[in-house]
Amino acid sequence: MSNIVYKIVDEAAWRDAQRLGAYRGSPDDVRDGFIHLSFADQIEGTAARHFHNRADLLLIAFPAAALGSDLKHEASRGGALFPHLYADLPTAAALWEKPMILGADGVPRATGDIG
Repeated sequence: MSNIVYKIVDEAAWRDAQRLGAYRGSPDDVRDGFIHLSFADQIEGTAARHFHNRADLLLIAFPAAALGSDLKHEASRGGALFPHLYADLPTAAALWEKPMILGADGVPRATGDIG
């Protein structure tokens, strides 16, 4: 598994979370009981499926180790393993954040290299 996991989040929600010190999740995260994260190769699919035509998004990277034992790798779409966090996401653990821009196809994509 990758040592970096990613979260796509509305910029305004992330700024609020930074003031609080933790991101408690989107409505979908709250409904499902965990924070949905992605590995690098899952970002585009997640963006296309769940964030199509949405602007003002950020892609935020986190070291998996900083999230501890609350980070689980669980089967989701088509049996692929996705990282799920069963705790609040500590904003101080973020490695970086990058704005996402909408492609002509309506899929948000991160700007610059995410490696």
